[in-house]
Amino acid sequence: MKDFEMLIINRRSTRKFKARKLSPDDVHNILQAGLLAPSSKNSKSYEFVAVDNRSVLKQLSECKDSGATFVAESVLSVVVMGNKTKSDCWIEDASIAAVFMQLEAEDLGVGTCWCQVRGRRAMEEDAEQYVRELLNIPYHYGVLCIIGFGYKGQERNPNDLSKLAWEKVHINAFKENNEPLESV
Repeated sequence: MKDFEMLIINRRSTRKFKARKLSPDDVHNILQAGLLAPSSKNSKSYEFVAVDNRSVLKQLSECKDSGATFVAESVLSVVVMGNKTKSDCWIEDASIAAVFMQLEAEDLGVGTCWCQVRGRRAMEEDAEQYVRELLNIPYHYGVLCIIGFGYKGQERNPNDLSKLAWEKVHINAFKENNEPLESV
């Protein structure tokens, strides 16, 4: 499965986007990928708010003190959340769905970047609460992240496989000061 290998080698976060809108088919395929994501006990606890309104994107980009400015420049951002009453694994479910959308976008030639919301703050305000109020999201939904999408306004080099931290891979048991593996 070389195509998937190349997809994950080439996928890099994109924070600069072209102003060109995504095609309806690309938006459909990206959201469909999120809906196809596996979830704990098949609960499908994830839900999404797709935002393409320039004014709302600007407001979303102000959800935390730093690391969210690219959201204002995206042509589409998807707020990824999970229903806390459906699954105690809503964070994991929503995370997998978010990554599925990012991988589908990369396959379509669309850039993405993850903006962490859960557990972050803007000034004295909770970022999750800010997004919840802005988009009228009920309290029993946890807001995990915002994924910004758009055609890439910057090209980035693929990941360098020679720089992979193979010492982070432990075989059969965790070993402190693990020796790097050549490769598995």
